[in-house]
Amino acid sequence: MKEMVLYGISFDVIGKQPIILLKTADANKFLPIWIGHQEAAAILMKLQGTDLPRPMTHDLMTSILDELHAEVLKVTVTELRENTFYALLTLRLDSGEIEVDSRPSDALALAVRTNAPIYAEDRLIEDNAIEFDHEVEDADQVVEKFRDFLDNVTPEDFLND
Repeated sequence: MKEMVLYGISFDVIGKQPIILLKTADANKFLPIWIGHQEAAAILMKLQGTDLPRPMTHDLMTSILDELHAEVLKVTVTELRENTFYALLTLRLDSGEIEVDSRPSDALALAVRTNAPIYAEDRLIEDNAIEFDHEVEDADQVVEKFRDFLDNVTPEDFLND
């Protein structure tokens, strides 16, 4: 398992679908995950520090977890199956730890609200990540290269043969 950093959100050129970019913490490998518009908005609003008059669903979930004295220990993106990414939330409760199945977009929306670490399974990164040969320092450079990649990619390209 590799620790990941939420690097940013972009949009695929053809369908304008939001894509979240997770970057390995120790390398220049980027895992693109297609997500929904509402989840992208929820993540972006939190990252940008936008306050809303009423809580969004992920804010509500964070409040419920707080009231239950539960903690999000980590988010793990586990696999890609039939063009669908899967994730697990690892929660600490008074009674112990539990894992809860989640869409990656929801898990990541909770991670940005709780500062929980994000991980991805090694095999998922090996099979689906995009790697840059040189050190990436400029986010605009990554976005530009990623847009070039998106001009020619479809979700079907990530099917495991």
